[in-house]
Amino acid sequence: MDRQQRQTLVDLADRLSPADRATLIAFAEFLLQRHPAATAPDAVPEPARPRAVPEPEAIPRPEQERVVAAIRRLSKTYPMLNKSAMLGATSDLVMQHVMQGREAVEVIDELERIFAEQYRKLKDGDAGP
Repeated sequence: MDRQQRQTLVDLADRLSPADRATLIAFAEFLLQRHPAATAPDAVPEPARPRAVPEPEAIPRPEQERVVAAIRRLSKTYPMLNKSAMLGATSDLVMQHVMQGREAVEVIDELERIFAEQYRKLKDGDAGP
């Protein structure tokens, strides 16, 4: 990130409410989880090994759940999924919630559908990269 991008990000964050700043930080942490290699550039990836796909962990959806908390819950529910494959759709939904005011319940319903669909594709051997 260059100096101007860093300053733009800081300026934008400064204009957000404390709750929205917390959402921004949580979203940045979410994005970082999707690309762990970015934090360890010298790491040599292990060759892929065939393995059985585990069942998702049943974590109940709490009432009044926030979108970022739902992403964390779904990431724990489906730890076997390649989160970077869902990054575009997931980040679009978060932005619709934060920037356009789309209801959290609707966004979370859609997130659950995306995670479940990716799991189905993984089970069917059609998960892609």
